[in-house]
Amino acid sequence: MDPMSRNGHRRAELRSLALHREIAARIAADPTLLGPARRRVAGWLAAGGPSREYAAAWQALLDGSGEVLLAALRADDERSRDLRQATPFAYVVPPRERWRIWRAVPDDEEPAP
Repeated sequence: MDPMSRNGHRRAELRSLALHREIAARIAADPTLLGPARRRVAGWLAAGGPSREYAAAWQALLDGSGEVLLAALRADDERSRDLRQATPFAYVVPPRERWRIWRAVPDDEEPAP
């Protein structure tokens, strides 16, 4: 992979990370936001398909400790990056705010932890 593609991919990961950190903050403030995610994951599991592994991982997080879920949403590790590619939380941040968050991620900087 050339450096430009790698940088573009990393920027996409950083945007997703920034978005999911905002999602974590909103869920921490309002745990009722988890209801739609649970329903979405249940639908994914009922439908089967190639993202079943991600759906099962999300279900385990949603059924477990809230702190573990929030930590996964905030983490910049391989597992969390993979899970964010099939997120059940797209509804938490409205589109205009999502674009604001994405635009705020610089091309060459890591987000604050």
